Amino acid sequence: MEAPLLNPPRVLLLIVLCVGIFSLTEAAKVRRYKWEVKYEFKAPDCFRKLAISINGRTPGPTILAHQGDTIIVELKNSLLTENVAIHWHGIRQIGTPWSDGTEGVTQCPILPGETFIYKFVVDRPGTYLYHAHYGMQREAGLYGSIQVSVPNGTKEPFSYDYDRSLILTDWYHKNTYEQATGLSSIPFVWVGEPQSLLIQGKGRFNCSLLASPSLAPGTCNTSLPECSPFVLTVVPGKTYRLRVASLASLSAFNFEIEGHNMTVVEADGHNVEPFVIKNLNIYSGETYSVVVKADQDPSRNYWMGLNVVSRKPATPTGLAIFNYYPNHPRRMPTTPTPVGPLWNDSEYRLAQSLAIKARQGYIHPPPLTSHRQIILLNTQNSINGFRRWSVNNVSFTLPHTPYLIALKQNLKHAFDPIAPPDTYDYVNYDIFKLQDNPNATSSNSIYRLKLNSTVDIVLQNANTMVATNSETHPWHLHGHDFWVLGYGKGKFDPINDPKKYNLVDPIMKNTVPVHPYGWTALRFKADNPGVWAFHCHIEAHFYMGMGVVFEEELRRLGSYLYQSWDVGIQKAHTILN
Repeated sequence: MEAPLLNPPRVLLLIVLCVGIFSLTEAAKVRRYKWEVKYEFKAPDCFRKLAISINGRTPGPTILAHQGDTIIVELKNSLLTENVAIHWHGIRQIGTPWSDGTEGVTQCPILPGETFIYKFVVDRPGTYLYHAHYGMQREAGLYGSIQVSVPNGTKEPFSYDYDRSLILTDWYHKNTYEQATGLSSIPFVWVGEPQSLLIQGKGRFNCSLLASPSLAPGTCNTSLPECSPFVLTVVPGKTYRLRVASLASLSAFNFEIEGHNMTVVEADGHNVEPFVIKNLNIYSGETYSVVVKADQDPSRNYWMGLNVVSRKPATPTGLAIFNYYPNHPRRMPTTPTPVGPLWNDSEYRLAQSLAIKARQGYIHPPPLTSHRQIILLNTQNSINGFRRWSVNNVSFTLPHTPYLIALKQNLKHAFDPIAPPDTYDYVNYDIFKLQDNPNATSSNSIYRLKLNSTVDIVLQNANTMVATNSETHPWHLHGHDFWVLGYGKGKFDPINDPKKYNLVDPIMKNTVPVHPYGWTALRFKADNPGVWAFHCHIEAHFYMGMGVVFEEELRRLGSYLYQSWDVGIQKAHTILN
């Protein structure tokens, strides 16, 4: 029998697809990094304390890659008495869930003195991050940037002359152990507001506030070059792409460059329909690219200012210098420092969230309907006398055996098999009232999703355990991007609010805020076999239980690279289904 002939259009399509795949593969490279993580004394804001560094640096080295490259990071844990794990924030880890870097979910932590190898492909261009995902180590300085460029010869839909990165963080003088102990104590001890705001790892604390005889001489020293303001030098008339990212442990930020407009062009690796802003609201875990032209008076320098919003500020403005060449980079602006918008202007922040749409010509249309809707109510609770955050009255705890290992090895009793609830009593629950929530419990149970199903998540905010108080929560999804279908004020109406969803040009992101007393609706395809965390990106909130885990038919992964973390020896096997 003769083999059936392919019709000419299909042959042409196959040739085009093969050429495209070959072109991308041909340009792809393997990029290797060898990192050592250890504690060192640092003074990023002039106050000397222990910080976690990578090869002596915090922020750590920037990973530079092109779309399709393979990243290999050989990570040695030299913390001596502390475990570690690093999450590659925004990298979807398609086919490599064991490299997601989430301790308790996808891996056991890396033990002191041991080395672990992360290996993954950066499959999309854009601005991403990496950071610790063990305990509260991120706020100790273990973080950095990932810049993924388009393949050589590919043109982006916006133009610029130079590409720069800025990571925005808040900084505490207490170490993470002190903070975690307070959060886990009866009575509860809150971490408080940060002492400083850092721009690209630099800030300045007012040392005169520390007139304590118990402090060792030199503990706080404003003459240290380590805490001189970060300087971004620009050439007059040139255009700059600034990749602005937040890895705040607590604060929501507003960022601005004195006297300059910014055009938002990218969010979490996706092209944005451009819009012009004076200042940028940015929440922990988010990344944006803004285009800025150096078009102001070149005879002087300008402030870059970072202010806290959504919480009543108790931390001074973080400052850096926008330096016009050839002015001296240490020449301080003589103008007042930026004050930002009103900290409690939630309408202003909501409006900016609503303005972020997918760029025309780069829209990934969402499925018009979903197979499942999960409404997650964020509440603060008291469980057995401990202050906890809960989702649908369940406070999340990590299991002793990571879910990825437990599920693949079919360990029946590694975690609670009873699934958490898909919703709450939205008819009767008053989100504006201080609630007792007496039935709150702790659990390490997970949501099981059908592979390739479409899932809607609605994040519902409510009052905390403080009267007339509701907080902003930035939620981050591992292993996926999602469509942001809408934001709203008050209680989500599951009958009428979905009729208002943006199904035309929604932006895709991996991190999104839910505003005070409001809701945020997301949609994603459960098309990445693995086990994926979805949690509030505020360090203390996730530590206190604000998170969930999704499992997506791990058995469908095909072959699985099994990595054994026993006594730090890494093994790779292929296990066939």
